[in-house]
Amino acid sequence: SIGKSETALELIGRGHRLVADDAVDIRKIDNKLYGESPENIRHFLEIRGLGILDIQRLYGVGAIKKSTEIELENWKDDKEYDRLGLDDKYKTILGMELPYIVIPVKPGRNIALIVEVAARNMRQKMYGYNAAEELSKRIMEEIKNKTK
Repeated sequence: SIGKSETALELIGRGHRLVADDAVDIRKIDNKLYGESPENIRHFLEIRGLGILDIQRLYGVGAIKKSTEIELENWKDDKEYDRLGLDDKYKTILGMELPYIVIPVKPGRNIALIVEVAARNMRQKMYGYNAAEELSKRIMEEIKNKTK
C-alpha cells in the first residue's frame, strides 16, 4: 500500500532491526512496554513480487529486535505538519506516555532515511539536545543582539 515493508527492508539493509512486518504485540511489564512480533509471523517480511522473506536467515539474528512504534500516514495537502520539532507529541499505550511521531508519506520521499533520522533525533532529545530549541535560541539571541 505505502511501502512499509520495502521501507523496513531498506532500514534492515542499513543495519536496523525488524520488529514485525504487520503487527506488534505490546505488553506492559513492571511499568515498561515491550514490543514483540506474534510468534507465527516472527522474522518474516512480505515483499510484493518477491514473496515471504525470513529476515533472520537472510540478515542474521542481529537484524531482529524489539522496538517502539512510529506511525506513518499518507501525506495530506491540507494538513499542517510539524516543521520545527518544538512541540513533542506523546501517545499513551497501556498507561505509559511514549514519544509519538507522525511521518507523512508521499511518493518520492525516502521514508527509510526519514525514519532513521527521526530515531536518531529522538535519541538526541532523550539525551537533552533538541536541535529545534537550539536553532530557536540562536535566532532569539541574534534578534536580541540586533536590537541593542
